[in-house]
Amino acid sequence: MLPLQSVFFPKELVALHIFEERYKQLINDVRKNAMPFGVPVFIDGRISYGTAFNLKEIVKTYKGGEMDIICRVGQVFKILSFENQMSDKLYGGGTVEFLNNIDDSVLSLKEEVYRLIKELYKLMGVSLSGKPMADFNSYTFIHKIGLSLDQEYMLLQMVFETERLLYIKDHLYSTIQVLKEVNRAKKIIKMNGHFRYFDPIDFNNFNI
Repeated sequence: MLPLQSVFFPKELVALHIFEERYKQLINDVRKNAMPFGVPVFIDGRISYGTAFNLKEIVKTYKGGEMDIICRVGQVFKILSFENQMSDKLYGGGTVEFLNNIDDSVLSLKEEVYRLIKELYKLMGVSLSGKPMADFNSYTFIHKIGLSLDQEYMLLQMVFETERLLYIKDHLYSTIQVLKEVNRAKKIIKMNGHFRYFDPIDFNNFNI
């Protein structure tokens, strides 16, 4: 296993630079035996969940044995036991339980989340690359909607697609409201120092 302070989700491509001796040994073993390796999330001083990585390509190998590699992320797992260093290896390992990914989502919810993502990007002035709705899921923009490490880690542990989409929907709604208030504040600030025209209030028939 190769613990990292990052969260990775199924199907994404990840580029890593491998430089520690123990992980150079790990990648060489992975290459020789054509096997996946685990990347647990190191968070709050512990590791409990992570994802399997499949080595796709070693892009470059340096003189000192360091490597630039590309991996495809596989299934999410929960760690049952962990050894910081296995008896005959420099790197750690352990036993894991793979979690099922249950797609119980409905199209209307996916469309609503996608709509909110487009609204968020519009408010930020960022272009959104087209993605067919048939290919859209909770993982599609998960690193690009302002989630914290803790929030991403929470999503990693959810096995139901609907639960993930609802969580993302709530996050997007809150973020959009904050951005709207920020944009409103910017407009008010820009007005400061400019001549402004106000209609005088007619105090006829005004009582206290």
